[in-house]
Amino acid sequence: MLEKAIVDQLKSVFSKLEKQVELRYAHTDHPKNEELIELLYDVSETSPKILVKKGKLKKEIPFVEIIYEGKENGIQFSGIPSGHEFTSLILAILNSDKKGKLPDEMILERIQNIKGPLHVKTYISLSCENCPEVVQALNIITIFNPAISHEMIDGSFLPKEIEELGIQGVPSVISEGKLLSSGKTTLIKLIERLEDKFGKNEALKKKNTSLGHYDVTIIGGGPAGASASIYSARKGLKTLIISENLGGQLKDTKGIENFTSIPYTEGPQLTGQLINHINKYEIKVLENRRIVDIENSKSKKLILDSGEYVHSKSIIVATGAKWRELNVPGEKEYKGQGVAYCPHCDGPYYKNKKIAIVGGGNSGVEAALDLAEIVDHITLIEFMPDLKADEVLIEKLLSLNNLTILKNAQVTEVLGDNNKVIAIQYKDRETESINQVELDGIFVQIGLSPNSQFIRSIVETNNFGEIVIDDKCRTNIEGIYAAGDVTNVPYKQIIISMGEGAKAALTAFTDQKITNKL
Repeated sequence: MLEKAIVDQLKSVFSKLEKQVELRYAHTDHPKNEELIELLYDVSETSPKILVKKGKLKKEIPFVEIIYEGKENGIQFSGIPSGHEFTSLILAILNSDKKGKLPDEMILERIQNIKGPLHVKTYISLSCENCPEVVQALNIITIFNPAISHEMIDGSFLPKEIEELGIQGVPSVISEGKLLSSGKTTLIKLIERLEDKFGKNEALKKKNTSLGHYDVTIIGGGPAGASASIYSARKGLKTLIISENLGGQLKDTKGIENFTSIPYTEGPQLTGQLINHINKYEIKVLENRRIVDIENSKSKKLILDSGEYVHSKSIIVATGAKWRELNVPGEKEYKGQGVAYCPHCDGPYYKNKKIAIVGGGNSGVEAALDLAEIVDHITLIEFMPDLKADEVLIEKLLSLNNLTILKNAQVTEVLGDNNKVIAIQYKDRETESINQVELDGIFVQIGLSPNSQFIRSIVETNNFGEIVIDDKCRTNIEGIYAAGDVTNVPYKQIIISMGEGAKAALTAFTDQKITNKL
């Protein structure tokens, strides 16, 4: 039974539905099927536009598909779309009726031009926080391209299938029996992969379209970008955010306990609050876009991957950072097949197995603490002579009885059998000896790498790729500012990024005010 608050929320959301949406479940003798049926009826009771019916399909596990106006729209759920995937079910209903937040015209055109027919499967875990974004993106693609169908599959219901496919991480997107995408990704990246693999029905002409002139254009929609946009708008500047995905790395953050005034929150929740705050101002947001070039002149010209362009007096780069990779042989080859970056997402796939965690900072130690109750044994590998995590975390770590710690160890290679990871190779930095640890999976937790590639030829960066800024967030190029994890500011913390975003906006405002007076 859904909680009253959720029921009330769904009633409000579904009040926008205009056409009939049917939730059609399959014949199955699976003991969990009643749980699915109960969930579907709970949802249907929130709107007269939602029906639940038993279909003719015979399935091994619980299964439901979306029927819109009496026709299959290609969206299917194998398993029970609860937990993190409950939102995916709700959005599938809403989006089927072309309601809710949908991509803009340019993105929809690209979706409609992907060649089909094709059936895409996304294997998920209900504990995975990255999975819903991928499921929802592929459902959107399915709704707007009738040649594509998409099935969400809860891997816990089909362990044999998971083993046969060699899946060791989620979300894993499979098409024609082959891995199309593994791990966190965005709508625009999924579109690009589908275009690359299956082609386009027609060459999509890049539209040389101006999106207008702005006082400030912020590249990136994480904590720094959100803060910069709000401060810019409050100063009366015409403000634009260009982002692949609002929230950025923040969405992947599970527990947040160091955000002053809020004892505890989680990344998705804080992301929602940031977006709500942005929406209170006249801030133009352009999602699912990537900057491919910047023409540095008095009025900066930002050229997007769509062919569209923007003119802006100032630019604030707030693109954040991504998980740093080992960059050793075998890592890329076994990504999603034993090499993972999200312990919360992929941990359940390593129950009673042996794993390594690379990295002895807070992220690595927290991952070890989270996984210790799931896995058989953990080998924690740290490059430096000592662990870098907070003392309180190290104390908890040392209490584990299924842990081996290797310090002064440099990972040199990921070893596999052409199907999955079987071992990790490392060099003892004291003795120079080369050693191996046999295992089933590797979680890489070695920090973040700045997303600055697109602008490194324009502004000064350091040897880590971080954008070099002064104490007011100015780069070495007039009119270009930077804030947050993409910069050389020490201590990559959410609260610091927000402060830096505010500082960058205030500096851009002040500089424009001075320029206008001259």
